[in-house]
Amino acid sequence: MSADQSFSDAEWLEPDGLGGFASGTVSGERTRRYHSLLLCSLKPPQDRYALVQGFVAWLETPSGRAELWPQSYAGGYVRPRDGKLASFTTEPWPVWRIQTTLGPVVEVELFVPHSRPAVAVHFRLAEPWDEPVSLRVRPLMSGRDFHALHHENPAFHFPFQRQSELLRFTPYPGAPAVQMLSNARFDAAPDWYRSFHYRAEAERGLDATEDLASPGVFSLSLEHERRELWWLLQGEVPGALAVPIEGAATFVQLLRRGEHERRSKVTDPLDSAADAYIVKRGEGKTLLAGYPWFGDWGRDTFIALRGLCLARDDFETALRILLEWAGVVSEGMLPNRFSDRADQPPEYNSVDASLWFVLTAHELIGQASLSLGDRQRLQQAMVDIVAGYARGTRYGIGADSDGLLWAGAPDMQLTWMDAKVGDWVVTPRRGKPVEVQALWLTALTYASRVDSRFTDLRERAGESFGRRFWNRERGMLFDVVDVDRVPGKVDASCRPNQLLAAGGLPLTFISPAQAAKVVAMAERELYTPLGLRSLAPHEPHYCPHYTGGVRERDGAYHQGTVWPWLLGPFVEAWVKSQGGTGEAKARARERFLPPLREHLRRAGLGHVSEIADGSAPHTPRGCPFQAWSLSELIRLERRVLAP
Repeated sequence: MSADQSFSDAEWLEPDGLGGFASGTVSGERTRRYHSLLLCSLKPPQDRYALVQGFVAWLETPSGRAELWPQSYAGGYVRPRDGKLASFTTEPWPVWRIQTTLGPVVEVELFVPHSRPAVAVHFRLAEPWDEPVSLRVRPLMSGRDFHALHHENPAFHFPFQRQSELLRFTPYPGAPAVQMLSNARFDAAPDWYRSFHYRAEAERGLDATEDLASPGVFSLSLEHERRELWWLLQGEVPGALAVPIEGAATFVQLLRRGEHERRSKVTDPLDSAADAYIVKRGEGKTLLAGYPWFGDWGRDTFIALRGLCLARDDFETALRILLEWAGVVSEGMLPNRFSDRADQPPEYNSVDASLWFVLTAHELIGQASLSLGDRQRLQQAMVDIVAGYARGTRYGIGADSDGLLWAGAPDMQLTWMDAKVGDWVVTPRRGKPVEVQALWLTALTYASRVDSRFTDLRERAGESFGRRFWNRERGMLFDVVDVDRVPGKVDASCRPNQLLAAGGLPLTFISPAQAAKVVAMAERELYTPLGLRSLAPHEPHYCPHYTGGVRERDGAYHQGTVWPWLLGPFVEAWVKSQGGTGEAKARARERFLPPLREHLRRAGLGHVSEIADGSAPHTPRGCPFQAWSLSELIRLERRVLAP
């Protein structure tokens, strides 16, 4: 990627497989509170701490000083680099080539070794230079919760321990210590760098100013032999591998070689991107819903697993994830999310997460050769979920007399359209939401193949769905029936949820003619190049842009905002409506996939964003690295639209 392209705000991501990561922008400017050099998880993937936000780096020559890295401060002042960014690439990891105003060309590369809470940074002169050149690097540290911001205070602990080339910093009691290994000289020079400004946070209506502590300066002469500065930073968290006390250059080069060999085995960049979301949880695995701020969410995990694991034939990882989650079924429910803090209980406030588990577990059983024990554990979890829902569970979730699944409680948001601001549930959808019924019918179908007691309930629910959800007047499905437990009260909003009943899932629950009408409506009213709108533009509550403060953004989240993950169910239903032929798949590949492929170069590099504005130009918003968004692109390419 050349520097003259308008991608300076595009973001790169280097995850560690434990919940931690390094992340930033192409330009080097930190625009989010989450942009960090070293961000680690104490109990993967929970209890995440931002330890080192970044660095100040500069060259010193007889001709003067040249800053290498831009810094953004409050008041709109950006201290630019003294020179230009000649090039940037993320292959095999982020590498910047900087042409300084003083003449020397510096290359900076950064990588995160997999399964290690660490980051390695490598500075080198990219071209010979005859004059004396010295490189100076100041780490910028905090030691805070990764959602928080840091401010100057007397409690920050600047003193450090030194053992040969290894330095150990402990910013606060209870926070992880930071180990730094470098072949450069380190001189203590404690100081505060104040009022860094994160404009992406300000645009989201959040606090956006931070102070960072710098304990000293790493220095190295780069003259004559074009010496290189190697710098390893590691969080001292439970289970972290040891860092040697000397031989920094050799050790980091060994890490670099090993990481390069690991990544070179992956030939498709989408596979590398997919692996970013697969992280450790206990003795098993889970999926992070997105970077930089999401943890592991049940619904997101089971939707994303279909593309990130099953479509890539990574059945072993899929099994480990599903078995890990199968152990936390409670009253038929799986957690909507695990807290960011390991000492807090999971939140069981989702009606559909458990149903997505049943669908995904069934798909794994059908695609992989599992041991009898593993298959039985998954099937038992499927049966427990369906049985729990059939008899009734939390928040009024349970089978009604018509066999359909009712869900709803005051002040609760149970479906995937789950935005809530204070006591305001933006889209409560209490009653019988259409996509929940599609997932319920799917779960009943699969569970009845294991346990016949669900057969009658499946037949009753199927008959009720076909009779009660078709909106003859508008030629589509109602979004919710029996709204607020009022029999016959319906919500006829034009939303994409109905696609899950019209061919967006493996089973279809309406006639082919009806499904074709639903798909045509979605193509006409909801489709955009980056995904489907969550509400049609002609609806009275439609919000064209996802901007402003928390209340404004959450109010728009499911009221017109585009969701790329919905492109998967839409295209799957679209192909079925076209007869499911090879020609239909080819037309779908040509029409629907190129915009997403192009998007891989625009926001979170190599990934797909969480959301986008409902109205043109459909600016990407929200999380720049979203698991289920990327997953559905992979699933479309390798399963749904495979020749």
